[in-house]
Amino acid sequence: MKTTGNTILITGGSAGIGLEMAKVFVQQGNNVIITGRDAARLERAKAQLGKVTAIKADVTSADDVEVLTARIQSEFPELNILINNAGRALLHDLAEGKTYDIAVDEMTTNYFSILRLTDKLLPLLKGQKESAIVNVSSVVAYVPSGNLPTYAASKAALHSYTVSLRLALKDTSINVFELMPPLVNTELSKDIGGAENGIAPSIVAEDVLDALSTDRFEIRTGQTEDVYRLSLANPAEALNVMNPVT
Repeated sequence: MKTTGNTILITGGSAGIGLEMAKVFVQQGNNVIITGRDAARLERAKAQLGKVTAIKADVTSADDVEVLTARIQSEFPELNILINNAGRALLHDLAEGKTYDIAVDEMTTNYFSILRLTDKLLPLLKGQKESAIVNVSSVVAYVPSGNLPTYAASKAALHSYTVSLRLALKDTSINVFELMPPLVNTELSKDIGGAENGIAPSIVAEDVLDALSTDRFEIRTGQTEDVYRLSLANPAEALNVMNPVT
């Protein structure tokens, strides 16, 4: 699909991968809208990006989503790309027996909030000549990481939903993409070695742009492709690679 002249909503667009995607799309001549929970961070992102619209909204809040979607429908009826990027990741050990609240937090952000926002914007996206939904999952959708167990579960759920959504919308104007980055150097991943071992978020953003232009619906950036292929050939070894013994 085209990569210029679009109107794009990026949730969690004030930092990390979301911010880098916003940069790339602005440079390509798109009308970009970013959301985030932190007003100050949003304003800094807006100052850095230039011509974007920044809307304070928490995607886990039903009230915020109502206000956001009403504004999109009123002010941006030409919206044709939705990028569900906002995410939540918490380190924890299942053996400690303190899983439930963490899982609810992550599933709400990484899964249920995406379903709600997508549901509300589907009529608008269906009405466009060409449109897209991009769901940002993770390499752990294929192979779980032991120190991010419920984050991995939430991304596996998102992966399954995305495949089903692609099937459901195959006869509409909406193309459904899934972005599965490896470890990325962002604030979200700083506690799990992102600063030392993660790829630059700009690499991920450029890969998204390429995938949209070539209709590559499964976007397995960097080492995700290797992990994916290993998971098919040797699941046990893939699990070892994702969870090395220290």
